[in-house]
Amino acid sequence: MPESHARRRAALRVQLRERELDAVLVTDLLNIRYLTGFTGSNAALLVHAADEPDAERRTAFCTDGRYLTQAENQVPDLERIIDRPCDLALAGRAGRDAAHFGRVGFESHKVTVDGLEALTKTAEGVELVRAPGLVERLRLVKDDDEVEALRMACAAADRALADLIEHDGLRPGRTEKEVARELETRMLDHGAAGPSFETIVAAGPNSAVPHHRPTEAVLRSGDFVKLDFGALVDGYHSDMTRTFVLGSPADWQRELYALVAESQAAGREALRVGTAFRDVDAASREVIERAGHGERFLHGLGHGVGLEIHEAPTLSKAGEGTLLAGMAVTVEPGVYLAGRGGVRIEDTLVVRESGPELLTLTTKDLVVI
Repeated sequence: MPESHARRRAALRVQLRERELDAVLVTDLLNIRYLTGFTGSNAALLVHAADEPDAERRTAFCTDGRYLTQAENQVPDLERIIDRPCDLALAGRAGRDAAHFGRVGFESHKVTVDGLEALTKTAEGVELVRAPGLVERLRLVKDDDEVEALRMACAAADRALADLIEHDGLRPGRTEKEVARELETRMLDHGAAGPSFETIVAAGPNSAVPHHRPTEAVLRSGDFVKLDFGALVDGYHSDMTRTFVLGSPADWQRELYALVAESQAAGREALRVGTAFRDVDAASREVIERAGHGERFLHGLGHGVGLEIHEAPTLSKAGEGTLLAGMAVTVEPGVYLAGRGGVRIEDTLVVRESGPELLTLTTKDLVVI
């Protein structure tokens, strides 16, 4: 995707010129991947703010010798420097060309105090300026390539869950750990590079623990079984939660599930361009509060997904900002009854001008197994 990466760098340069910066030194590896496509474990990127074509000519990528061939393949459109430490190599480059690199931003939310001291010594003649979150601001809105990767990740998770159920993988007598291992293996079978995060399988009373880690607990008839999982495809993470009942559900389980489903539907419907993050949370939370379970909804409604499983924006009471077209977020209300069981229903969606696009397609009806 060299063209996509070039467009992202061009968008970053607009921010640099608005802040009167000549360049920015990018050291966060996920931000480097976003801007170049490089997936190695050591790199830095110096993005110049000049207008084209000088901008790309003065932009430089650095990695070490282990990634010489990989960098040639993944970053063919930029000057490549082989050196280490990469951040200091590029800072030194800027210092040697201070006429074109007078004010250079750095990722102050990532660089340590000691790291800044080293950069300052190396970039002699350059003014280093705090520039937190510039690339993350771009990552808030996904482009078509990113949405396609998310769509593929969600599809891998959907298919893995369908296979798990079809092959009787959710049944009394299995342990939470066994189910988690099989679900992760099936995601690999459907094209995932790995799970997005440690899969949550929570049965019976454990389903009332929002982020329970799988144990040797045995699934039993009458249990809620909560599965929170995702697939990783091309560096992008999906996130989905479904809650099932093994055997015949009790009335309280049907009622609790229906409540969370109503709340989740309200949250999805609130995903409209221009809506405040906290208002999306409120739309979902009010449903649960009216039913008298407000104190049992123990977390925010959702979060952004992309190159990280949890990234901006945050849909919660404290969330600041408004929805933009192209944001990819989760909607995941839950109600947790300690000692009995809990329900969470979660989807990954993309905000669109015409309404939210649903990427996780597994049914949200109560499934009894």
